[in-house]
Amino acid sequence: MNDATQRPGEAPDPDAWERACAEDLAAENARRRGQEQPGTAAEELRKLMDAVAGKVSEIRLPAVQHVVEAARAAVEPVVERNPEVFDHLAAAGSELMAAYRAAVAGHERRWTRDDPGPDGPAGSGSERIDLD
Repeated sequence: MNDATQRPGEAPDPDAWERACAEDLAAENARRRGQEQPGTAAEELRKLMDAVAGKVSEIRLPAVQHVVEAARAAVEPVVERNPEVFDHLAAAGSELMAAYRAAVAGHERRWTRDDPGPDGPAGSGSERIDLD
């Protein structure tokens, strides 16, 4: 099988696939650099705190501003010392949502098939969803 750049009688280039993959990867990395990527969970928490503080500062009540500044003062050192904790918490939250979706999807399949579950056929009233 001849490659478009291979001449008849010439041996195939053993590094052609590797070079093509490297070029594709470089192009994809350049494309992604042009897009804004979400930061780490710690960076996103800081952005959220800044956005909330900005909105609350519009209220102009000293008590509210004091509470926001106190919250920021409490959270910032924790974020600085343990940024990876927030990445783990974000991943755990994603896993919990995936588990919930899977549980609900299983029940939806039974409900739409009119399959009898442990409490009788679907559609015969309310059914308790057990997520344990």
